[in-house]
Amino acid sequence: LMAYQTGLSPPPVLCLQDAVCTLNTLQTNANYLELVKRERGQPQMQLEAMRLFLQRTGLRVSPTAPPWGAGEQGALGSSPHLVQVRERIRINGQPISKELFTKYFWQVYNRLDETKDAHYGSMPAYFRFLTILAFHVFLQEKVDLALIEVGIGGAYDCTNIIKKPWVCGVSSLGVDHTSILGDTIEKIAWQKGGIFKPGVPAFTVKQPENPMKVLAERAQEIGCHLQVCPDLEQYESDKQHLQLGLAGGHQRSNATLALQLCRSWLQRWGRHEAFLSLPKTELLSSHWPALAPAFQPSPAMVTGLRDTKWHGRSQTIRNGPISYFVDGAHTTRSMLACVRWFREAAAKQERTAEFKRRVCLMLISLSLSLSVSLSLCLSLPLPLHQPCQFDFAVFCPNIPETVSSSNAADQQNFNVTVENILTRCLDNQKSWWRLTEQGAGPGEELLLPGGLPLVEVGMRRWGAKPLVFPCILSALQWITQGRDPQLPCDSKPRAGSAARALREAGAVQVLVTGSLHLVGGVLKHLDPSLS
Repeated sequence: LMAYQTGLSPPPVLCLQDAVCTLNTLQTNANYLELVKRERGQPQMQLEAMRLFLQRTGLRVSPTAPPWGAGEQGALGSSPHLVQVRERIRINGQPISKELFTKYFWQVYNRLDETKDAHYGSMPAYFRFLTILAFHVFLQEKVDLALIEVGIGGAYDCTNIIKKPWVCGVSSLGVDHTSILGDTIEKIAWQKGGIFKPGVPAFTVKQPENPMKVLAERAQEIGCHLQVCPDLEQYESDKQHLQLGLAGGHQRSNATLALQLCRSWLQRWGRHEAFLSLPKTELLSSHWPALAPAFQPSPAMVTGLRDTKWHGRSQTIRNGPISYFVDGAHTTRSMLACVRWFREAAAKQERTAEFKRRVCLMLISLSLSLSVSLSLCLSLPLPLHQPCQFDFAVFCPNIPETVSSSNAADQQNFNVTVENILTRCLDNQKSWWRLTEQGAGPGEELLLPGGLPLVEVGMRRWGAKPLVFPCILSALQWITQGRDPQLPCDSKPRAGSAARALREAGAVQVLVTGSLHLVGGVLKHLDPSLS
């Protein structure tokens, strides 16, 4: 959705790590968040700044999309990355190569660096730069479709520079980045609805009543036709049942949104596939937007839903006797979805393991520490009527290892200091211990925000408080006790009843959650191919 102008400077001969290290010298995400907060009252200021950066790079905003190709190349711009920054820019499902990233990075960076003196030395922040880089890559590689994920919110996000997308989508809303987006779900819905464009179709999944009302009002105000996606069951028939490659019940709403976005794009692009509309069997609130029609998915759509893989989202990895359940949930709503998925997946495994231990490895923010600890510590009924209890809770910062490796630059995090993040881990350790020790008083219910009751505290103890480790690798080495062939063995075998219990268990289940940055650091050690 950008028109490209030639004339970029040729890149110097430098390697990928040079590019990543130079990228890390740009403003940190923490500084970017502060900038966004300062500009909240002037959203056009942010978009104008983005427009100027694009112009300095040789890109300009165009109201229409150029007629490229035959629809054979699809691209994705997303954030954050888990292991390598190249994951943020994908073509046909794969991160762009090291060579392409290096070449295009220096093309964009050099042009911005060469023109900064005439613009008071300004350079785009980390996320803005990567957004510009993604646009540049997609144009240079002449992709036919680019799916652009918003960074934070929508209305004030730098991705909202696009004037006329083919279609817009809003997934399930959660409370996050409250200092920027607002402290209520309604305020957040207003921000999310900021991506709607006049005359551009938009879809959302079922939301709570109040935020749905806000989205509908935003769509009407902007002149956008908003529709609500039907439940996934509505696309199925006696002859066709849909299977999802991503585990977890919450992925079903993502799937129905994906189906509607795909059909809308195919129809607007001029692909006149015959989508057989299915009868409506759902009734929506009279205050909601119209219900989008369910249809019979094409064979390609059915295959796509079934074969979708996405690292760090409801992902299970089994290395010998150790099973990892990995999910980057970091809001109250997503944490509850994560817990439901974990209960079901772990329960299926328990039928084959006679003697197991269960560990929770977390990194969570101060604002979520109480709700996350409650949602994990306290038992909700399982399908098999078994309590969900952890033998050990482990906290660590999102630092992959204390000794930097050759590709550590991709996961350097300048958001907070090491001291601050370790303090957060210690605070979460205290909260977990206090909750498991005290629980609810006589006749008292413990509640999550929104009034969700949680009952029956339980964590089997081995004479030790929840543990804090200085990095992800040391935490994983303690949990696995040398039993995971993918991990280097700890040079100092651990003594004590807790370590012995982990060594002697027939199976160990490890839930990794609370932060996508933590998940990325864990996957770096568990799956070498990602590095």
